[in-house]
Amino acid sequence: MTLTPADAEKILADNFAPWVLALGLTVEEAGDRHAVLRLPWSDALARDGGGLSGQALMAAADTATVIAVSAARGEYGPMTTVQQSTSFQRPVVGADVLIRVRVTKLGRRMAFADVTMTPEGAEEPAATASTVYALLG
Repeated sequence: MTLTPADAEKILADNFAPWVLALGLTVEEAGDRHAVLRLPWSDALARDGGGLSGQALMAAADTATVIAVSAARGEYGPMTTVQQSTSFQRPVVGADVLIRVRVTKLGRRMAFADVTMTPEGAEEPAATASTVYALLG
């Protein structure tokens, strides 16, 4: 079963804490072993100096990985973050960020993914991450 963006939006609404939902993430695309989410620019997510906070980017990457793993599995199931490593390469100021996740390995109990976070209209990413999830159900 392939997840539609509407299916993925329902996964967000039904399974994430209110503070995660407050990020305003929307699902642009969900497909076989990948997902693209949009993190809209918000002054509320900016840190001292006006750049988007790293914490917001890390939470967006973590959340987007759940959507990509769900897309790869064909449905949502319980999972938890085991590891996330994030590298910040340049600041994001005044732009939405597209969070692109590619599931690189999907096993019975573990999933691995690469995440690229690129400001809308930019060619170079602002940050990248690698994530590992334990699949609980």
